[in-house]
Amino acid sequence: MIWGRRALRIAGLVLGAASVVGACASVDPQASAEGGRPLDRALVPTSTTQADDATSTTTTSTTTSTTAPPPTTAAPPAPPATVAARPHDVVAQAWVPYAVVGPVVLHHPSDRTEAVGFHQSGHDGALAQEPAASAVRWFTMEDRGRDTHPHGAADLVVQPDHPLRAPVTGTVVRSGRYTLYCDKVDEYAVIEPDARPGWEVKVLHVEGLAVSTGQRVEAGVTPLAARSRPLPFPSQVEESTGTPPWPHVHIEVVDPSIPDRPTGPGCP
Repeated sequence: MIWGRRALRIAGLVLGAASVVGACASVDPQASAEGGRPLDRALVPTSTTQADDATSTTTTSTTTSTTAPPPTTAAPPAPPATVAARPHDVVAQAWVPYAVVGPVVLHHPSDRTEAVGFHQSGHDGALAQEPAASAVRWFTMEDRGRDTHPHGAADLVVQPDHPLRAPVTGTVVRSGRYTLYCDKVDEYAVIEPDARPGWEVKVLHVEGLAVSTGQRVEAGVTPLAARSRPLPFPSQVEESTGTPPWPHVHIEVVDPSIPDRPTGPGCP
C-alpha cells in the first residue's frame, strides 16, 4: 500500500507537469513577455511551431487585419498677409525745377508728380543731381552695387496718362525707340542743354514721342511725349511710392567726355 500510494503521488506530479506544459503551449504568440502587450504585427509570423518533451505540435495563429492610423498632417499654411495699399500722394505743379546739375536746370516732365527717387546710374559719365527747393518729395534709393554717384539718375513717378514736357531747354540730338534690357521696347530722347553744350540730358521710359532729332525744345513748355511708359517688371522706386505702381520717367545728365566702362555680359 505504501508503494501504491507513492506511485499515485508520482503519477499526480507527472499529470500536473503535463498540464503546465499544455498551458504554455497555448500562450498567444502575439503577446509579448513584457506585461502581455501586443507585439508589432509586422514582426509576428503567421504560424509558430512549439515542442515539448513528448510531442511536436504546430499552432496557426489568426491575425486580424488592422488599418494603420493616418500620418499626422501638419496644419495648412496660413494665407499670405495682405499688404495694405499705399495711397498716391500726387503733387500738382507747373513743371517747376526738380534738380540742378552745375549750370543745367532740370524741370519736372509732368505737372502731376508723386515723388523723385534718385539712384546710381549705369553710366560712368552720369553727373550728380542736386534736388531743387521746388522739388516734390524726393529720396535716395538703396545702393545698386555700382560705383557711380547715388544721385546720378532720377526716377520721377508721375500720374499715368498725363502728357510730358521737355525737362530742359536745348536741342534734341537723338530720339526714337531702343531695346531696354535686351528685349523690352522703350522710347527716349537725348537733349543737349543750352546751359552746357556738349552734355546730354537723357529721358527714358516714354510713349508717344513728340520730338525729333534737331528740334529745339523749351523746359516745361515743349511737348515731349504723350505719357510715361509703364514697365513690364517691378522697379526699385515702387518700394517707396503708392500702389498700384505708377510709371516713372528716367532722367540723367551725362558728360560724354567721361569714358563709360562696359558692364555686364551684354545682350546675346
